[in-house]
Amino acid sequence: MSGKIISGIQQIGIGVSDVQAAFKWYRKNFGMSVPVFEEAAEAALMLPYTGGEPRSRHAILAINMQGGGGFEIWQYTSRKPEGPKFEPQLGDLGINIAKMKSKNVEATYELFNRRGLNVLGDLQNDPYGKPTFFVKDPWDNIFQIVTSNSWFQQRKTDLPGGPNGAIIGVTDIEKARTLYSDILGYDTVIYEEEGVFDDLKAVLGGDKKLKRILLRHSKPMEGAFSPLLGASEIELVVASNRKPKKIYENRFWGDLGYIHLCYDINGMQALKEECEAKGFNFTVDSANSFDMGEAAGHFTYIEDPDGTLIEFVETHKVPIMKKIGWYLNLQKRDPKKPLPRFMLKAMGMSEVKD
Repeated sequence: MSGKIISGIQQIGIGVSDVQAAFKWYRKNFGMSVPVFEEAAEAALMLPYTGGEPRSRHAILAINMQGGGGFEIWQYTSRKPEGPKFEPQLGDLGINIAKMKSKNVEATYELFNRRGLNVLGDLQNDPYGKPTFFVKDPWDNIFQIVTSNSWFQQRKTDLPGGPNGAIIGVTDIEKARTLYSDILGYDTVIYEEEGVFDDLKAVLGGDKKLKRILLRHSKPMEGAFSPLLGASEIELVVASNRKPKKIYENRFWGDLGYIHLCYDINGMQALKEECEAKGFNFTVDSANSFDMGEAAGHFTYIEDPDGTLIEFVETHKVPIMKKIGWYLNLQKRDPKKPLPRFMLKAMGMSEVKD
């Protein structure tokens, strides 16, 4: 294959202190109820970000059958995971907030309030005129609920779908766009503004002057999992009147918080060449195939201009129906061709119901 294919956001990595408690909370309140894999093992390939030593961990990759990306819920087992040394504000460098898509933001807002979740502030309209709000999980991660029309299947629920983007703190929007627009393909500007915004005031630092730009793709996604992953968006935010801090300064990958943003891709060599040509060298490369027990593939990492970790995964093997041992080898397929919907729906047979 001559070029790269980016099929969408595969998952957002979330470092937590209790992987099972987090999985239960996310499946109950966010519908992240299908474990694609679960593995307790040593993370031996992330040495640049784990203090130069392999670290033991327990990870669950959970997806939402309405569509969207997944959560890689990640807990250190060989050490106590650390939180940031300060309370991050909007615009600090790294993944500030995960975006979760909803068919009806108002109904999700009402549901979360009835459940007594930690909803931050009131329902507001974003600069595009769409309703939105924020909610914080028990581990202090903040999620933004946003409107989306991109769905794999719509269930009769007011729960959101999976993640469809992130708010990322950067120091320079144009510099950051060499990665997010030029390489990742977020080439369409939905809005770009500077000021103090009502829809952000419920988040720490959101009552201060900020620059923000919301980016989406102009072309539909391709690839095996594109119908499930769906459309996504990236919002870059700059703190206008203060020097931002690095959220993961003096901490390890896998510590508490949003540890990476991961894209499902095909054509790793073409992607490597493009990244290197634009100054984003792979900092981690699993070289050929890694095995996660129930899934396998090739993963790499780069850093955005401010050090935020972006992961790429070229999936080689994925469980479709684990109960009957149905695993799919993706290396023998046309990389642009989406998987049949019945195969993707079959992944839901592993759903955990409380």
